Amino acid sequence: MEAMENVGYYNGKTGPIEEMMIPMNDRVVYFGDGVYDATYTVNHIIFAPEDHINRFFGSFAKLQIPFAMTKEELLNELQKTVDKVDPTKSMMLYWQTTRGTGMRNHLSPDKSVPANLLITVRPIPFSAIDRKFKLITVEDTRFYHCDIKSLNLIPSVLAAQKAKEAGCTEAIFHRGDIVTECAHSNVSIIKDGVFITAPLSNLILPGTARKHLLTLAEKVGIPTAERDYTVAELMDADEIIVSSTGTLCNAASEIDGKKVGGRASKVLKALQDAAVADFEDYMKVKFADYAE
Repeated sequence: MEAMENVGYYNGKTGPIEEMMIPMNDRVVYFGDGVYDATYTVNHIIFAPEDHINRFFGSFAKLQIPFAMTKEELLNELQKTVDKVDPTKSMMLYWQTTRGTGMRNHLSPDKSVPANLLITVRPIPFSAIDRKFKLITVEDTRFYHCDIKSLNLIPSVLAAQKAKEAGCTEAIFHRGDIVTECAHSNVSIIKDGVFITAPLSNLILPGTARKHLLTLAEKVGIPTAERDYTVAELMDADEIIVSSTGTLCNAASEIDGKKVGGRASKVLKALQDAAVADFEDYMKVKFADYAE
């Protein structure tokens, strides 16, 4: 069978994303009542699936969504879907589960109603590792369950749009003086040779790239600290790092129109090289061949 350019999956049915449909009464339509996760795939290899599936299971468990698949069964469905697309391109693999289908009602449906599973795979390049990001800061007005990768993303959508309109790549959230994360990434800093990132809590998403960078930093001899830091510390950092599965470890050159970072290039390079090597070792491809 010829490989597809992209593929959509909904409760076992597959086809081109543009042709797929979901029921009007899927609870995602009215309430965003679900959770999601995503990672990249190249040559039909899924990057770090265990990390993403574990986070996915943690997210829907916190919302008490009755997802019936085991982790192994879900991975099998993801892999079967990935195997349908062109293996020569970098693809974003996305999946979500919602609290079933039923007439609109704020109350959850009976637990006998099965959860829905949606999967998409479509071409998206990685961000070149040497690309410098321009950022803006935005007051974090989200709710207090940011550790759950839920489908309720309006504050992040608004912040991302605001960043785009300002000619920037990402928006950094802060609650008062304390930096939390970005609209769809984690943010960390390097100061005096130390890799510093916000501690895990209900105020940030437990990013898989963030987790890998902490491990990789220690591996290459860079001390780490998981602690709160302020907007003032952010602006005065030697380097500012935006991390996600698609960016790995990009540095910032500007925040709110002010030049930042650029004072710990050797430390930054060591961390970026480690991130790229980790990806290439896992995926058996050259990262640069799939970056924009």
